[in-house]
Amino acid sequence: MHEDSRRGSRGHATWPPVTLLVLAICGITVTADGYDVVVYGAVIPSLLHEPGWHLTPAGAGLIGSIALVGMLIGATTVGTLTDTLGRRRMLIGCLIWFSVMTGLCATATSPEVFGLFRFLAGLGLGGVLPTASALVGEYSHPKTRNLVFAALFSGFPLGGIIAALTGILVLPRFAWQVMFLVGLLPLLLVLPLAIRSLPESMTFLRAKGRHAEADTIADRWNITSEDAQQGVPTPKEQRPSGTDSGSMSPVRALFSRSYVVATACFLAMTCLCLFMIYGFNTWLPEIMRRAGYSAGSSLGFLLVFNIGAVVGTLIISLAADRFGSKPIITTTYLVSSVAVTLLSLRLPTTVLYAAVALGGVGAMGTQSFVLAYVSKHYPARVGATAMGWTLGFGRLGSMLAPPLLGLIIGAGLAFQWNFYALAVPGVLGALLVGLVPRTPQTAAGYGGVGGTARPLAGQT
Repeated sequence: MHEDSRRGSRGHATWPPVTLLVLAICGITVTADGYDVVVYGAVIPSLLHEPGWHLTPAGAGLIGSIALVGMLIGATTVGTLTDTLGRRRMLIGCLIWFSVMTGLCATATSPEVFGLFRFLAGLGLGGVLPTASALVGEYSHPKTRNLVFAALFSGFPLGGIIAALTGILVLPRFAWQVMFLVGLLPLLLVLPLAIRSLPESMTFLRAKGRHAEADTIADRWNITSEDAQQGVPTPKEQRPSGTDSGSMSPVRALFSRSYVVATACFLAMTCLCLFMIYGFNTWLPEIMRRAGYSAGSSLGFLLVFNIGAVVGTLIISLAADRFGSKPIITTTYLVSSVAVTLLSLRLPTTVLYAAVALGGVGAMGTQSFVLAYVSKHYPARVGATAMGWTLGFGRLGSMLAPPLLGLIIGAGLAFQWNFYALAVPGVLGALLVGLVPRTPQTAAGYGGVGGTARPLAGQT
C-alpha cells in the first residue's frame, strides 16, 4: 500500500482504495439482494387479491418459505464452493442468476409458477451474503471490520428501503409485476463494474498456487509483500495445540474441536436473527394493515424499519469496533425484543415508528455484527465456508418465520401474537452470545494463527 495511506495499527491503512472498491461492489450486490427479499413482503397484499390465484395468508407464507429453502441451499452450497472455485466468480454468478430469476417472477401466471421462480432466485440470493462477506472481510482492516461489515450489511436494509419506496410509488399505479422487473436493474448497474474491477481473493489464489495472479493484484493495489504475507497461514509448529485445522477441509475445520462450540453458537444466533428479519420484512405491512393502518402507512412502517437498520447499524458499529462484539451483539438482541414488544401495544403512531426503527437496528444490526464476529473468529482460508454455513443454517429461521406468522394471521388471532413470536428470539440470542468461546489462538496467547489475519490486516 502507499505509505501515505497507512493510518491503522502499526502503520497499516484502515481504508485503502481496494477496501472501498470491494465494499462498493459487494455492497451494491447485497442491496440488490435486500431488494429482492423485501419486495415479496411489499407485494403480499396485492398477491392475496390477485384474480384467479385464490392465495391465502398461509399460502403466501409457504411461498416465502420456498424462496428461503432456495437460499439455504444456495448459502451452504455456494459458500462451500466459493473456497474451491473462487469468491469473485461465485459472486458474479450469483448476481446474474438471482437477477434473471427475479425478473421472471413478473411472468408468473399462478402461485405455483411464482413459487418456482422465487425458489430459483433464492439459490442465487443465498450465495451472495457469504461470498460478499468473505471477500469484504479479507480486504478490510481488523480495526474497522465491524464498521465495514455494518456498511456491507446495510446494503440489505437499503434494498428494503428501495423496495418499500418503489412499492409506495408503483403499486397504487401499476401491477405488482413491475416490482419484479425492477429486480433486473443490477444486471445493468453493478455487473459490468464487477466483471471489470472486482479482485479475486488473494488468499484463495495463493492457496491454489496461483501466485502470479495474486502478485498482479498486489501490484495493482500497491499491497506490500508484508501485507500479503499476513494472509498466509502460520506454519504448523507455530500454531497452538488443538488448532491444527490447516490440513482439514473447510467444512471439517468448522466442526473440529477447536471451533465446534463457536460454530454451534453462530449457527443458532443467525437462525434466531434471520427469523426476526424475515418475519418483519415479510409480514410487517400486512400485520399493520390488520391493526388498522392504511396500505400506504403499512409500507411506511416497512420503510422506517429498514431506515432504522441502516442508520442505527452504522452508528453502533463504531462502538463495536471499540468495545468488542459480545457486548454489542447482546445489547442489540435485547433492543430488538423490547422494540417488538412495544409494537404489540396501542401506542401513539410516532412512538410506534420509533419502535419499528429500533426493531430494524436490533434485528439487522445484530446480523451484521454476528457476521463480523464470524469473520474474525475463523482462519481466512475457511472464511467463505464459515459464512456460508452460518447463513445457510440461519435460513432455517428465515424459512420458519413466514409460514408461522402466516398461520397466526390466518388463524384470526390478535395481531399482537405476531410480535410476541418475534420478541422471543432476541432474548434467546442474547443468552447464546455469552456461550461463544474465545478463538483458540487468542486463548493460547497468539495474535493471528491459522491464517486468521487478512491480507490487509495488521495484528490486533
